[in-house]
Amino acid sequence: MSTLLRTVSKRLSGVSYRMQMVLLALAAFGCYTSMYAYRKAFTAGVFTELPLWGVDYKVWLVIAQVFGYMLSKFYGIKFVSELGQERRGIKLLILIGVAWLSLLGFALVPAPYNIAFMFINGLPLGMIWGIVFSYLEGRRATEFLAAIMSVSLVFASGFVKSLARFLMEEFHIVEQWMPFATGLLFAVPLVLFTLVLEAVPSPDSKDKTLRNERKAMSHQERLAFLKKFLPGLIIVVFTYLIFSVLRDIRDNFEVEIWADIGVRETLIYVQTDSLIALVVLVLMGLLICVKNNMKAFTYIHGMLFLGCLLAGVFTYLFHAKVVDGVLWMIMTGLGLYMVYIPFNAIFFERFLASFKVKGNIGFLMYLADSVGYLGSVCVLLVRELGLVETSWGDFFQHAVLGAAILGGISVVFSWVYFKKKKAMARIRVENVELAS
Repeated sequence: MSTLLRTVSKRLSGVSYRMQMVLLALAAFGCYTSMYAYRKAFTAGVFTELPLWGVDYKVWLVIAQVFGYMLSKFYGIKFVSELGQERRGIKLLILIGVAWLSLLGFALVPAPYNIAFMFINGLPLGMIWGIVFSYLEGRRATEFLAAIMSVSLVFASGFVKSLARFLMEEFHIVEQWMPFATGLLFAVPLVLFTLVLEAVPSPDSKDKTLRNERKAMSHQERLAFLKKFLPGLIIVVFTYLIFSVLRDIRDNFEVEIWADIGVRETLIYVQTDSLIALVVLVLMGLLICVKNNMKAFTYIHGMLFLGCLLAGVFTYLFHAKVVDGVLWMIMTGLGLYMVYIPFNAIFFERFLASFKVKGNIGFLMYLADSVGYLGSVCVLLVRELGLVETSWGDFFQHAVLGAAILGGISVVFSWVYFKKKKAMARIRVENVELAS
């Protein structure tokens, strides 16, 4: 393996920077899409087993996995922020390998005891985003790289669910074995994509000049960073929390939401999600043209606000029966991902570059993600314990309206805070220059 890696690295070092970035983007996209096969394939099933303690069996599976994923995100605050560049590819493959073996345990152990294996499945997978994105951050082409990788957050879920249902319907693979079988299809591609990630050269001197060098952060450095930006980070994490919960509901119960509006086509998930992914890709990719980091950071805030507006307006129109269910799902999905995706790609990249912070995105992303998935677990428990009695379709409608209003207000506050913070930093620099 090491010999093959050296061979590929040598060849890639001889190609142009632009081609290196294209290969890196495709490898990140393919790697994260492959990860989804081990995480989301099970949601394509309906799992009609008897409820356990009054809660649907599938909901227990979702709660178990999300709880494991949430714990992984909390640990990831330390793990990813201190990751560095040593043996990243090996760590990535080992973590996904553990997740795949847990799906084998899920297939072999009868319900409801196999719920424990879904918890184990979530534990390693929460680290994968941070490892993959560590290959992309701190480059002058990070917007392009992040845009391509982030499409997998939209595309992969629908693609994997459609593929999983195809395996069940055409090859008659039972629901319990379907997640493991789906993972089997992605094992070889995963290894190949990881190999390319490892082989592409690290950020060069020009990258470090334009975006600041990215490095591992110690415990003391993380505390100092939080102290410096705490008010703004609270606003940002709150915004991410509500849209992370919303996205998780849509992702885990998309089959049920579509069924609630009378749509049961197998390919509807990949068709609509691919369209959303394409639009978000274009919007994010355009930011690579903006060289000024603070200006780009402002544009990102505008994109977040527009996403909140789209989700809220089209949910209201659907509730008023002005638009149909398919258009509603497309436009609310677009609005949701216009908020969710930038946080997973370019928001923190431009934040660090704007304020010239020598840290890494992993710390910020896992700080936000840990809170986001804690919120997802709480929402699932609140609904399933009978405190909210409604279908997933109706629940999603009300959640979108609430998130659109709260999110829009939070985005405005975030923009005002960071704009003032930048202005104060500029004044301090000018005073130092005058004094000298």
